Amino acid sequence: MTEGRERPRFLDLESLERRARDALDPMAWAYFSGGAERERLLEENVAAWERFRLYPRVLVDVSSVRSATSVLGAPVSLPVVVGPTALQRLAHPEGELATVRGAAAAGAAMVLSSLATCDLDEVAAAAGGAVLHMQVYVLKDRARTAEMVQRAAAAGYRALVFTVDIPVSGLRTREVEHGVRLPDHLGLPNVADPDSARHGWGFVEHVVREFDPALSLDDIAWLGGLSHLPVVVKGLCRADDALRCAEAGAAAVVVSNHGGRQLDDAPASAEVLREVADAVGGRMEVYVDGGIRRAADVVKALALGADAVLLGRPVLWALATGGAEGVMELLENFRSELERIMALCGARQPSEIEPSMVGRIGERPGERP
Repeated sequence: MTEGRERPRFLDLESLERRARDALDPMAWAYFSGGAERERLLEENVAAWERFRLYPRVLVDVSSVRSATSVLGAPVSLPVVVGPTALQRLAHPEGELATVRGAAAAGAAMVLSSLATCDLDEVAAAAGGAVLHMQVYVLKDRARTAEMVQRAAAAGYRALVFTVDIPVSGLRTREVEHGVRLPDHLGLPNVADPDSARHGWGFVEHVVREFDPALSLDDIAWLGGLSHLPVVVKGLCRADDALRCAEAGAAAVVVSNHGGRQLDDAPASAEVLREVADAVGGRMEVYVDGGIRRAADVVKALALGADAVLLGRPVLWALATGGAEGVMELLENFRSELERIMALCGARQPSEIEPSMVGRIGERPGERP
């Protein structure tokens, strides 16, 4: 394990989620915790990781284990990236500024949402050298998208995370029932006028009206041509889509179903990760999000072919209950437990986590479904 660093206390994510629910007002909780339609996929994303088992390798010298790795060539302390989540000032007064400080303290990378409530330049200034990526929705008014990309490149962001799974909004029942809207004291400084999102019956329903639903593979090159930054395509669950993205010039893909917030009958991310990773065969980096709640899930994801995972809701619960320190503690807990599980599995570094270490219940380790 890493020497000379104090280990954080055990962090019970179920307890953390309960405390976050108590700390948040009902509208904020509905926005952060809800999914699409019957919310079947919310539970399935978590349950799918439990259907895999780890097969540890023994008689390996694990006297020194390190979780450090890289994301698109940038060094990070662990293969857990803070994923893009919107409206973080609903969770904490400092919002994304607190989150990035916590990520930086833990040596982790972070993806800032286009729908952040803090200005991307302010977040970059608060990052303290942390690896930052900028999540991008392509708007119908493409000049606004281009302006944001150029600002992000100038501010030191290292990649663009192009979200492609929201041509229209999913039917997010909790948001409708709780009248989720953008409060008057908050703005969306990285996209244009948020006034349309302050009223009506659904924040996302209003905001998505500004997204361009006519996207194509050509938009990977268009987005890449706006700056020197590599493009990561987020929001796919098919191997053929991943291959098309690789051929179109994407540097990486994120296997994702938008946290169960778009298509309730989509597959859980864990169920399709191996197929996507096998298809691209090292041509690009592969990340995954959706339902990751334990360090063991991270090991399973890497064994299934991911280079890193993105963590969403748990970061929000940590932010709501502890601000920057809470985010740092969450990520340090993941790092500490990840190194413990790596040692138990016979892996001294993330690159030594291999397909033979994981198998779905009823399969041989490393066997394709």
